[in-house]
Amino acid sequence: MRNRRSFLETALSLGTAATLRASLWDSPPPLWTDVHHHMYDSRFPADLGATLRPPDATVSDYRLLQKRIGIVRHVAVQPSTYGTDNSCLLDALQRFGPAARGIAVVNPKVTNAELKRLDTAGVRGVRINLVQAGATKPEMIKPLSKRIHDLGWHIQVNASTEQIMANAEIWSRLPVPIVFDHFGHAADTQSPVYRLLCELMQTGKAWTKLSGVETTSKLGPPDYADGSAVARGFMREAPDRLLWGTNWPHSTSTTKPDDLLLFNLLLREWTNSDAMRNKILVDNPQHLFGFPLSPVS
Repeated sequence: MRNRRSFLETALSLGTAATLRASLWDSPPPLWTDVHHHMYDSRFPADLGATLRPPDATVSDYRLLQKRIGIVRHVAVQPSTYGTDNSCLLDALQRFGPAARGIAVVNPKVTNAELKRLDTAGVRGVRINLVQAGATKPEMIKPLSKRIHDLGWHIQVNASTEQIMANAEIWSRLPVPIVFDHFGHAADTQSPVYRLLCELMQTGKAWTKLSGVETTSKLGPPDYADGSAVARGFMREAPDRLLWGTNWPHSTSTTKPDDLLLFNLLLREWTNSDAMRNKILVDNPQHLFGFPLSPVS
């Protein structure tokens, strides 16, 4: 019996998503969803205060990734690079069509007309990025949550464990759901932030993205054992409130991970049934983002 590490190394060497999926389904489910990726396009100017300025990662580039791992539906998240100028995001959503949704960055001064325009374009949430300092701050969370409530949006939070814990009293009192990026940066299942996120998910206040394990894991590839343990812990505690994302194009990683390997972690290591995979890749994102019920291109 091959151990986990040798299996993953062999799986990676196979090189195609179809081979990796073969024993799970006769054909891939049509509505697998990546709820976290970014777009970068030099046609759109970076915010003057942006410190993160990666190479282009365009619509055509992401479509290649979709074909490689079998993703149909997806959510483009506004990166810190563009501040509150969502032009690159909106251009991508228009080109992707109805199979895509977006997460924008705005501040409390945003007009109702602009929120409506974003909603029509497919935006379904506002990102508060406290890891990459810049356009958003903790004091924006409450006023923005009130502004987006009637749209049915949510607040998406990228924050360190210390920042999440420091604002613990805020999360359960917001009028909209909270979605925590990248495992909430929880390092293990004994950490206070892990327990807080489980409580928030179990009470229906929060969702957590199983994304960015390449940035949160200290043990690293190929099995990211510490991150994998947290993922399986979340699945035991709150499977109905979990989502999965590629974090493509991994703009904060100095060494780029293999997206096929990361996806195979979800399929082979973190989940143990077709029902669980379907819940995380199809049902949960359908509920949160309101995708069309039938496949679209």
